[in-house]
Amino acid sequence: MSGIPSAWQQAADCLADAGCETVFGLPTDEPGLLDAADAHPKLRAVGVRAHRAGACMAIGHAVVTGRPVVLALGAGPPFGDAVTALIEADSLCAPVVVVTTRIPAEGLGRGGFQDVDQAALAAAFTTTYLRVQGPGTLAWALRRAVHMSVNGRPGVSVVEVGHEVTEAAIPADAPPGNGPVRRLRSVPEEAELRRAAGILAVAERPLLLLGGGARAAAAGPAALALAERWGAPVMTTAAGRSTVPEDHPLVCGSVGLYATPPLETVQCGADTVLAVGSRLEETARMGWDTLESVRLVQIDSDPAAFGAGVVEPAAALLGDGAATVALLAGLLPQRTREREEWLRTAARARRTAQLSWSADGDRAGSPARTALHALAEIFPDATTVHDNGMNDIWSYHWPVYRVGPRARTVVPGEQTMLGFGASAAPGVALAAAGRPTVVVCGDGGAEMGLDALPTAAELGLGLVLVVLDNQGYGWPRLLRHELDAPTGLTRFARPLPVDDVVRGLGGQVESPDGADAIPAALRRARDAASSGCIALVRIKVPDDDVPPGVRRLFLTGGVGAGDPT
Repeated sequence: MSGIPSAWQQAADCLADAGCETVFGLPTDEPGLLDAADAHPKLRAVGVRAHRAGACMAIGHAVVTGRPVVLALGAGPPFGDAVTALIEADSLCAPVVVVTTRIPAEGLGRGGFQDVDQAALAAAFTTTYLRVQGPGTLAWALRRAVHMSVNGRPGVSVVEVGHEVTEAAIPADAPPGNGPVRRLRSVPEEAELRRAAGILAVAERPLLLLGGGARAAAAGPAALALAERWGAPVMTTAAGRSTVPEDHPLVCGSVGLYATPPLETVQCGADTVLAVGSRLEETARMGWDTLESVRLVQIDSDPAAFGAGVVEPAAALLGDGAATVALLAGLLPQRTREREEWLRTAARARRTAQLSWSADGDRAGSPARTALHALAEIFPDATTVHDNGMNDIWSYHWPVYRVGPRARTVVPGEQTMLGFGASAAPGVALAAAGRPTVVVCGDGGAEMGLDALPTAAELGLGLVLVVLDNQGYGWPRLLRHELDAPTGLTRFARPLPVDDVVRGLGGQVESPDGADAIPAALRRARDAASSGCIALVRIKVPDDDVPPGVRRLFLTGGVGAGDPT
C-alpha cells in the first residue's frame, strides 16, 4: 500500500476483519480509504461518479447481501451530496457504514475550507455517529460502527476521522480484530409468546403481514409454515416482497397503496393481523380503513417499531423475525373451520385478481402492464430494482409483476427517492452475481440515475433498464390534472439523451413499436446484458395508464379515472 497513509491501511484491515467486503466512493485529493480498499486483498473498491449514486449503490448491495457495506466520503460537499440517499438507507434499515473525514481542527468554526457540521446533517438518519480524534481509537470506532449498522435496528452508522488522524503514524502491529461482526438474534420470553399465541388462536379472519424486516431476517419459510397452520392469507409491504414466493396459494400481493383490486378486501376483512418486520408505515396503511379496529400482534427487532404505525399492538414481541415466528407457530393450534371459509374468501379474491390483471385478462391495453407481465416470464431469476415514480408503481402490484421463487426485489424506502432504481442497480448487480439485474423506472427516474451507468459499464455489469416513458414527471402531472392545475412544468421540453449515453457506453437501446414487440425486445435485452452490456428498453406510456392503487386512492375523476379493466 505504498503512498497510502497508515491510518487508512489500518482502516481497511479493520473493516475487512469486521466482515465488510465492498467500499464505494469517489477518489479523494490524496490517497484515502478507497485507495486502501483497492490495495487490500479482502476488499473490493468501487469508484463511482457521484456521491449520491455511490450511496445508492451501497444501499442496493447491503439490501441484497444483508451484510454491512462501506461508503467512503470526504468532508463537506461530498457528505452533503450523499445525504438524500442516506436518508433512504435509514428508512430501508440498510446496513451502511459511512467513513468520512473532518477538516483540520484549526479551521473548525473559523472559515476552514469545506467546514460543515456533518454530525448535525446526519442526526436524522444515523444509528450512531463516532468521531475519531486520535489514532488510538480508529480501530475501535470502525468496528463499533459495523456492529451498530447490523444490530438492533440496522441502518447507517458514521465514523468521522479527523484530519490529524489521517496524518498520524499508526503502528503496523495493531491488535487483530475478532473476525466478522455477527448480527445478534434474540427471541421474546415464553410468557410473551404464549400471550401472543392466545390472541392469534381466537382469530376468525387472520392476516400475516411481512415487511422488510421479515425479509432481512430470512423469515420466509417460517412465515409460510405459520400461515398454513394458522390459516392466514399472506400479504407484504413493498419492502417485504421476496420474503415468500408470490406463486404460493396463500400469498395475496401487497397491502395499502399497492393492493391490487379486489385483494384490498383481504386486508380490510381481517380481524387479526400478525405483522413481522413492519412499522406499518403510511403507504402500507393507505386504503386500509379497518386497520385501527384489528387486533395487532407485532414482531420486530426494534422496540421503536411498536405502535409507530398508528395502531397500538395488543402484543409486541421483541426479537428476530425468523426465530420468533418459528416459536410462535409451534404454540398455535391447527386452523379452525371458520378460518377455512376465510381462506376460501381470500382465494376467490386472489383468483379474481389473477383473471383481471394477468396477461390473458389485460383488456386495458396498458403498455406498462404488458412489459411487466413479459418481465416476469423472461426474467424469472432476476433481481428487480424498482423506482417510485407514477407508471412504475405498476411493478409493485401483484399479479401484474410476480416475484417467483427464484426472483428478488429491491425497492426504495419510505422516502421513495426518485432515481433510486438506476442508481442502486450497480451495487445490486455486484451483490447478485450470476443473476440478471433489471431496473423498472420512469424516464424522469432514468435521468436522475444517469450518473450510475458509467460505473456499471466499467465493471461490465449487464443491467437491463425498462424505462416507462411518459415524457416527464407523471406523478405530479396526474395530481395536477385532479386539481385542474397547469401541467406544463411536468413535461420535458428537452429530455436528457439517456439513449445516447447508453449507446456511448457500449450498450443497446430499443423502443418497441406496439405491445406485441415488447417481449422480443426484452429477450434481446436479456441476451445483451448477459454479455456485460447495458440494455435499455424504452416503452411509451400514456397519461391515463394509471396503476390501480393510485387510481383507487387518489383519483376522483379526470385522467385515468374509471374501471381499470
